[in-house]
Amino acid sequence: MPEAAFEETERQFLGLLDASSGEDVLVSRLYVMDGVPGREQVAQPIAERYAPLSTLYEDPPDVLVISGSNPVEIDIRDEPYWDELVTLLTWASGNVSSVVASCLAAHAALLVFDGIERRRLTSKCTGVLPQRWEPGHPLTEGFPSDLVLPHSRLNAAPTDELRAAHYDVPVTSEDDDWSVATRMVDRCRLVLMQSHPEYGPTSLLREYHRDARRYVTGERDDPPVLPRDCAGSDDWDLLVTLQRRITTGERDPDLVADFPFDDVGARAPRPWGPAATRLYANWLAGVPARSN
Repeated sequence: MPEAAFEETERQFLGLLDASSGEDVLVSRLYVMDGVPGREQVAQPIAERYAPLSTLYEDPPDVLVISGSNPVEIDIRDEPYWDELVTLLTWASGNVSSVVASCLAAHAALLVFDGIERRRLTSKCTGVLPQRWEPGHPLTEGFPSDLVLPHSRLNAAPTDELRAAHYDVPVTSEDDDWSVATRMVDRCRLVLMQSHPEYGPTSLLREYHRDARRYVTGERDDPPVLPRDCAGSDDWDLLVTLQRRITTGERDPDLVADFPFDDVGARAPRPWGPAATRLYANWLAGVPARSN
């Protein structure tokens, strides 16, 4: 991904962890896989802040967050970093107290540990979606009744297959598509995120801007999907009008170039923010303290 997007993803995860840790001191270390494509685009931040993944195994952390990646291949096993990811997940299950696996990493974990295959969706699932959550579950303590979470994905793993594999599924969207799932794997509490609680207020809007620009310039043939509720109510109609115009015949690059994405983004809310912090705080609260 471009350097700006790479660093924004880093800030999102580290910011959420910092906000969720409360008065506890959380020391973060950053690692990168050798096989991740496009590393030349982010060579500087990797050189400045990231260690090779191989060094992680020498000093196991208390918890581990495995971020997602833009899927390139239809079969996740064809991704260039697949072998590294399998090694990491397998090692973590026996050496780390708890792991959060996000998006593609969550689907990888389901395949590695349970043989559950992700399915390609007929259209991208994207937007700020209303959620249902299980009262009394350790991960949902303190959640608001009107919970929403961002989703952005091209694939899904069936909720019924997760439940059959003995996952708790404490958070689902309205159509019972799972957002958060968890179970013990060996000595590790595995927490899978098919949603993106770490997202900032403009993350979905920026994804739409990118996809719309690529569509009107001919870089992609499939039209963009407008993320549900990705902007404030006063700006939503503007986005709907843009989407309709570029997907019903006016495939004009100037329509996207002239659209005030920066202004709309500056007004975008983040209604999932408190729940995202609570979710990660609940996760960290369940991690056993070090004995030393």
